[in-house]
Amino acid sequence: MKILIIGSAGFIGYNAFKFFQKKGYQITGCDILANDLSWGISKYFQINTSYSDFEALFSSHTFDVCINASGSAHVGFSFEDPAKDFELNVLNVNKILVAIRKHAPKCRFINFSSAAVYGNPTKLPISEDTLLKPLSPYGFHKLQSEHLLTEYHKFFGLHTCNLRVFSAFGPKLKKQLFWDLYQKALNTNSIELFGTGEESRDFIYIEDLLQIVELVIQNAKFEGDVINVASGSETTIREAATTFYQLLDPKIEFSFSGKVKIGDPNNWCADIKKIQEIGFSPNYNLEEGLKKYVTWLKENA
Repeated sequence: MKILIIGSAGFIGYNAFKFFQKKGYQITGCDILANDLSWGISKYFQINTSYSDFEALFSSHTFDVCINASGSAHVGFSFEDPAKDFELNVLNVNKILVAIRKHAPKCRFINFSSAAVYGNPTKLPISEDTLLKPLSPYGFHKLQSEHLLTEYHKFFGLHTCNLRVFSAFGPKLKKQLFWDLYQKALNTNSIELFGTGEESRDFIYIEDLLQIVELVIQNAKFEGDVINVASGSETTIREAATTFYQLLDPKIEFSFSGKVKIGDPNNWCADIKKIQEIGFSPNYNLEEGLKKYVTWLKENA
């Protein structure tokens, strides 16, 4: 099977490249922005940042699956530069779909969306049919990209699937909660964090996430599907920070300011029945995943 990974130098894309390569798939990497490719990809394409034209790629090469792991995944950035966030998370998805429709209509397209489309749900766990109320431009843009995949399936017959990723973490991640905790720990042993600590997330280790992607490739209908990608376990930020710092440096002390960070939801826990039905069972709990992440941080960050 031939798989194209767009965003192959990013957190999910890099790990996906390595994961599927080890499995024996024929993998091609592609990035829209300039990236450090010192880790090496034999089959690789760079898309011009000022034009983002995917047609040449799809017209000259054949792929069974295209995984879009490109775009921005930063809520704060979407408030700072909503136009750029829209370009990365919506416009480029549209350009990929246009190219697939024109040159590779049989190619299955997986797009990484986000749990940010849910906002603050009224009940947990969060199923895929929960009312969508994004709290940030990022969440709105991810929702718009989902609508594009629905449109291109419904009207043009493309094989599309949206994966709503909750709080993914693991080696190469340099943003979001655990990276921020690590960065703060470099400067002080007494750390103040946003919120109350009782906010919660559904954390999923990267290898479990990629297990889900493979199961989706093998089993999903690709009819504009929307699928939660999560562990199905709710963890408070206080619990997550405690586990992380116990592994990194038990001497670190932290507290919570009570201040609300713009765009952040209160509590998340996913309903994962859809992925369980196609065979998913987590291989890592939070502590097991964080052990691997902390080891990577100490050796690479």
